[in-house]
Order: sequence, then structure tokens, then C-alpha cells
Amino acid sequence: MMNAARAYLPTADAAGHKNMVQLVQLRWLAVAGQLVTILFVHLVMHVRLPIVPMLAVIAALMILNIFSVSALNRRRGIANAELFFALLMDVAALTALLYLSGGATNPFVSLFLLQVVLGSVLLERWSSWLVVIATSLCFALLIVAHRPLQLPPQFGVSLFDLYIAGAWICFALIAVLLVLFVTRISENLRARDAHLADMRQQAAEQDHIMRMGLLASGAAHELGTPLGSLAVIIGDWRRMPQLSSDPGMAQDMAEMQAEVERCKAIVTRILLSAGEARGEAPAVTSVHQFFDELVEDWRATRGSDALVYHNRFGEDVQIVSDAALQQVIGTVLDNAAEVSPAWVGMYVERQDNTVLLSIRDAGPGFAPEMLANLGKPYQSTKQRPGGGLGLFLVVNVMRKLGGEVRARNLEGGVGAEVVLVLPLSAVALTVYGASHDR
Repeated sequence: MMNAARAYLPTADAAGHKNMVQLVQLRWLAVAGQLVTILFVHLVMHVRLPIVPMLAVIAALMILNIFSVSALNRRRGIANAELFFALLMDVAALTALLYLSGGATNPFVSLFLLQVVLGSVLLERWSSWLVVIATSLCFALLIVAHRPLQLPPQFGVSLFDLYIAGAWICFALIAVLLVLFVTRISENLRARDAHLADMRQQAAEQDHIMRMGLLASGAAHELGTPLGSLAVIIGDWRRMPQLSSDPGMAQDMAEMQAEVERCKAIVTRILLSAGEARGEAPAVTSVHQFFDELVEDWRATRGSDALVYHNRFGEDVQIVSDAALQQVIGTVLDNAAEVSPAWVGMYVERQDNTVLLSIRDAGPGFAPEMLANLGKPYQSTKQRPGGGLGLFLVVNVMRKLGGEVRARNLEGGVGAEVVLVLPLSAVALTVYGASHDR
């Protein structure tokens, strides 16, 4: 559910959510590190620190983190301004801790650089520069205003060595935190870029489908008139005694009329799938009836008994007959029969609220590059113009219906399988009717 919600977010806000998660995790590490450092210096090194105010600052950071976690759970989008505010709170907390522990003379003052780097990675340009200004002003303030450290006598001689040791610890801490944080942020940015690339690819494919749909719809309209004329002419010929009396001519005309009717049916399905069929209401059917009639029609029009059909769906369910789905299944069956004329297997099963339609063949199988680029246009082994568009349309129609297409080669190196995964909700009678009422 969470992943589905994030898919509808603007990409910048979704990346901001992930970045805020990383910032919260980093703040927990900072709280733990600061608490351990303060207690170690105060209790082990016996350096007198204003322990109560410093612990109060750490407690404030913990409260800020709790509120941040609560906000992350309630909302899935985090804007730049919220990240900017969170970083400013971290800068203010660090400034307060440094003010109470020596100011600019404290070697941990270099932690301001960590805030600057985080701002440059997470924020927009204007806000990252504001972080630079804020940290610079805080550093300058700590030079002139701070509470001096009260060191025990044993540190008086080796004060410089103590400063160098603190600077080394600070450097190691910054290096480790930067590697951890920047690596995760880079992964978030790469994921966002991959998501944008996928969206651009889908937009290009949708544009391609739209142009193909317009072309197919226009062609269907243009073909309607000559097909109607041919049907009338063939009907007149069949009523002419001099032609109908010849058995050979009568058989030829019957076949011609059947082919013309098939072409008209194809044109009608194209217009229906484009939403342009006039005066035709959606046909109510069931899963068993839909697939049984589809198989019977495919066998009749192809004149082939090679299709082996197994319906294991179980209890029948009422659905709406979808012309686009019929064309999709017919395309997959045609492709399978083309590479395996002797045998094609079709299996219908149910998995929860999903229809699984498996179509297998005994052909040479898919090439590895075709499986890697499944559903992309013009990916085909057929050396002819327009090859590869069939499976491209299959994948995109199934995506429109909320389903998916899976393809694999069968074990043994012979045959392939294409599985169409279709949610019942996509063709359910109630859902379909509700969508059309609107």
C-alpha cells in the first residue's frame, strides 16, 4: 500500500521523503554520538561541562526527531522548505553545544562542514547557500561568544595534543558520516532518475500507441465503405443463376463472402476498441463463456485444430466482454501458431482475484534480447516491416487493464510461454458499468 501511494507522488517530493528519512537516521546517530562524547568527557576525562544545558539541547534534538518521524508516517511528500528547516535546526543545536563547550576552540567546530555538505546535496541552490551563510555566521559568533572550557590541571601542558586528538576524531566522524549519508542520498537520486526515465519511456510508448490507434481507426473507417460494397456485390453474384448454378463458383463466392464478413468483423472490433462503435452496448458474459467462445472463434477463423484448450478457472464469474482483450489474446495465439503450427496450448486458471492465461508453443523460444526488451516496439525476429508491434500492443493493453505480461522459455530448450495476468476487477461487470456511468 505504501509503495502504491508513493508512486503517485511528484518525484521531487518522493525523493524528499527518502532524504528526510536519511536525515532522521543521521540525527539519531548524532544524538547518540554527542551523548556518549559529553558523558565521556565529563565523567572519564573530568572536564567540567555544563551538563544540564547540554543534555537539554540533546533532548530537544530527540523531540525534533520524534516529531519528524511522526510527520514522515503521516505524509509521503517532503518539500525542500521542510528539509531546509530541519538542517537549520541541526545547525542551531550544534551551535548551542559548541557555545557551551569552548566555542570555536572546540575541535568539533568542523562539524559545520557536514551541515554544508548535506545542504548542498539535499536542498535547492538558494537554500543550500543560506545554509552556508548560516553556518559561517554561527562559526563567527562562536569566535567571540562562548563559554570557555575548564580543563583539569593535567591537560594544561598537553592542550595542543588534546586539540589535535579531538580534531582527528572529528575528521574521522565526518568522513564516516559523509560516506554513509552521501552514498544513500546518491542511491535515492539514482532511483528518482530511473523513475523519471521509466515515466518518459511510458509517455513515449503511450504517444506511439495513440498515433497507431488514430491510424488504425482512420483505416477502419476508410475500409468500411469498400467492404460494404464488396459484400453487396458478392450477395448479388450469389443470387445470379448463371453463377450460383456452378458448384465451383458457388463455393468460391461463399468463401469470399466469409472472408469479407471476417474483415468487417475486424474493422468493427478496431472501432469498438477505439470507443467509436455506434449503437453497441457492452456485452455481458462470463469468464468460461468468454474464453470458450474466443477459442471456438479462433479455431474457426484459422481453420486449425492445433489449439489445445484447458479451462481450470473454477467457479464462473460474470464479466464484460472486452474487444481489446479479445484482440490481445488473439495476437498471442497467432504468434504462437506461427512458430508452432502443430501445437499451441492455452490454459486458463484463477489465482485469488486474478485470471492467469498461459499460452504455450513448441517453437524455438524467445531470444534473450527479446525477453530483456519485452513489450518494446519493433523487437522481433520477423524480418518484415512492422514486426514486433503485436507484442508491444499486448503489453500496453494489459498495462491499461491493470495487468501484466510475463514471458519465458520452457525448460528443455523447446517452446515458450506467455502469461497474461489480468485482475478480475478490470473486466468485472459492476466496475465496468460504474466506469461507463460516469
